[in-house]
Amino acid sequence: MKKGMIFSVIITTIFILAGQASAHFGMVIPSDSMVMQGENKNVTVTLSFSHPFEGHGMELVKPIAFGVVANGKKQSLLGSLKKTTIMEHTAWELAYSVKRPGVYMFFMEPKPYWEPAEDCFIVHYTKTVVTAFGDDEGWDEEIGLKTEIVPLSKPFGLYTGNVFQGIVKLDGNPVPYAEVEVEYYNKDGKAQAPTDYMVTQTIKADKNGVFTYAVPKAGWWGFAALNTADEKLKHKGEEKDIEIGAVIWVNFHEWKEK
Repeated sequence: MKKGMIFSVIITTIFILAGQASAHFGMVIPSDSMVMQGENKNVTVTLSFSHPFEGHGMELVKPIAFGVVANGKKQSLLGSLKKTTIMEHTAWELAYSVKRPGVYMFFMEPKPYWEPAEDCFIVHYTKTVVTAFGDDEGWDEEIGLKTEIVPLSKPFGLYTGNVFQGIVKLDGNPVPYAEVEVEYYNKDGKAQAPTDYMVTQTIKADKNGVFTYAVPKAGWWGFAALNTADEKLKHKGEEKDIEIGAVIWVNFHEWKEK
């Protein structure tokens, strides 16, 4: 009887913990997504790895690649990164000077992160888009990452309630029925989820790899499309899967009237 009760408690605990498991997100967050004439031309870009809604950070070692694509040119910014702390864990930041009109796509390829709870490595190819001085051409172009969300809605200048659409791509090809996790960056910790099910919302792309989501609250929202890489990495002598995520961060604004 006692053994049966103990077994029941263990099983229940496992299911509770599984239900409380939250999503990982690579994060590339600029201080401004729309640089206008007369504003500060310096944009601070921060790189981190976390559970953004719950405010739980994880260590982010210096990425394999970090850069920007602007005016048709790709530039590495890896050497300019400085170590900082976000959510009490190692993160990175860069002060970038916007000098001319255009669309600036910042991207990060992190080193594989071992997640024992999921028994796999995680690599999130993460990007965000900043527009400057009235030029908004090229916001839907691809960077050419291993896996990438290509926006169908402008990834800036969006109001709360607007629909955001994107195409999930892997090796340059659309991913039919890709699973996309969506999470709010709860920076000040004020947002409260009614249940654990609503910390991370999950949607699926259609047969063409296109997903759609209407944002209910102003702020930064992350969209992460997850797949499993063909190759594996060894951990303590055993080959393990690699979860690869295509992540894009988009800022939404409240509708304001005078």
